[in-house]
Amino acid sequence: MRRNCWKLLISGLLLLLPFAAGAQSEQHRRILVIDGQAGQAPVIQKNGRAYVDVEALTQITHGALRFKADRIVLTLPASNVNPPMAEPSTEPAHTPIADSGLSRDFMLAGIEEIATMREWASTLAYAIQNGYPITEVWAAQSREQAAHDLSLAAAAASNESDRNALQLLTNEFEAVREWSNKLVQERKAMDTAKYAISDNALREDPTSQKIITCGHFLATMLGSGSFKDDPSCH
Repeated sequence: MRRNCWKLLISGLLLLLPFAAGAQSEQHRRILVIDGQAGQAPVIQKNGRAYVDVEALTQITHGALRFKADRIVLTLPASNVNPPMAEPSTEPAHTPIADSGLSRDFMLAGIEEIATMREWASTLAYAIQNGYPITEVWAAQSREQAAHDLSLAAAAASNESDRNALQLLTNEFEAVREWSNKLVQERKAMDTAKYAISDNALREDPTSQKIITCGHFLATMLGSGSFKDDPSCH
């Protein structure tokens, strides 16, 4: 039950914070429907991005919003999804999250770190693709915020699965940091025109692809509540 809730939370984050995509001028309206939940929320697609109203998403999932500095955090109740009735069993109950899965506090902190890194990377990519100035000060502020959230995840790690997942989060942070430094230096050297050749030039860069793949994997892993490994995060 708790795992399904985190899957919903991850889905919400991916809708709200996508990686930079190709530019489009049209707006397309769609409807977000969450399986097992009553109600729906309007979705607007603009410039290759999908936007959903956070308050509508909160109402559908019976969650709670809280505001943390410049962030909006959506928390879903553990009872948000009702699992199907199961036949009584005489075998001992198995609780993977408590025994060998990821702890709740670490999952929360890990999701926050993914959101921070995604915001850092997507904002940088959009600026580079569109020729906007990027300063080392801005990049440093984004890096420090991601490092801070990573330290919170490290503090929340309480078992072996948490610590293994933390290593993957750390690897992703280091990959984004190196990629950010590279783009900032290229911008200073006026060597970013190659990323404006096409809308997907930067996105299809091997380093970008590795960061995106690892980010999606980490989001899915945290949503499942169990540690898994993937080569993209190494």
